Amino acid sequence: MSAGNRRTAATSTGRRLVRVASPLAALGLWQLLTSYDVDLWLRFAQFPTVVEVASALGDRIGTEAYWQDLGHSLRRITIGFLLAAVLGVAGGTAVARSRWAADVLGPLVEVVRPIPAIALVPVAILLLPTNEQGIVFITCAAALFPVLVSTRHAVRALNPVWEEAVLTLGGSRARVLFSVVLPGALPGIFGGLSVGIGVSWICVISAEMISGEYGVGYRTWQDYTIVDYPGVFVGMATIGALGWLTSTAVETMGRRVTSWLPRPTARVPAGGPAGAAGPSAATPPTPARRPEKEPVA
Repeated sequence: MSAGNRRTAATSTGRRLVRVASPLAALGLWQLLTSYDVDLWLRFAQFPTVVEVASALGDRIGTEAYWQDLGHSLRRITIGFLLAAVLGVAGGTAVARSRWAADVLGPLVEVVRPIPAIALVPVAILLLPTNEQGIVFITCAAALFPVLVSTRHAVRALNPVWEEAVLTLGGSRARVLFSVVLPGALPGIFGGLSVGIGVSWICVISAEMISGEYGVGYRTWQDYTIVDYPGVFVGMATIGALGWLTSTAVETMGRRVTSWLPRPTARVPAGGPAGAAGPSAATPPTPARRPEKEPVA
């Protein structure tokens, strides 16, 4: 292994250690402050310790109610997010490519978009017959606009040369849409999906707290009303873990689907790899080549 590779491996290992040590340090500080009931400007006297939360989590995991709540929340966010993804991509593409769609949908989107999704709870209660449908509606509304707006900007930013090339070669408008527009806009679309999944979790938990029956948000609020603070923190930890897992899944899918994009190359240390002959080397240094962005066929 060359010195450059060893240096890169050491840097990667160091970053992993920092990522592991950071949450461990936060947990250690939490345990210290709550064990000694520190009461300065911030009050930790009634805060549960890390050990108490871990014990409550162990007890919850063994119950059927915990997994039932998990299933309800995951089903709601999956349905709402998929609806938002389909509607957002279709709407954003239509607004970006059709003057008629932009005139009809554009003003509506700009008026409704600033309204927080959780403020639509009264609308959902009035319109929809069940609480379950209302929660899915809130989740869908939360993710819809990030996806729609990101798609609209991504489609408008495409290079028109690609579309003109397909049309010149006799391609239909459908061929342009599925071979140029949607593949070219994928990085922007997945950017919107990544934002949308996080916002969806915020709103589905809030909706479950307000009007839900079952679900992680509902259970967390119930724990708060009966002053079960370790249970509240178990709910918060569960929400965080679910959000992290779903967000990671969306980003991983995005990287796989857009694998044709040029990726940043590893930095070459100044002066070249250690151990190289430097200025006295026979081969003169050549500038790093940037990978060219390949047009979509």
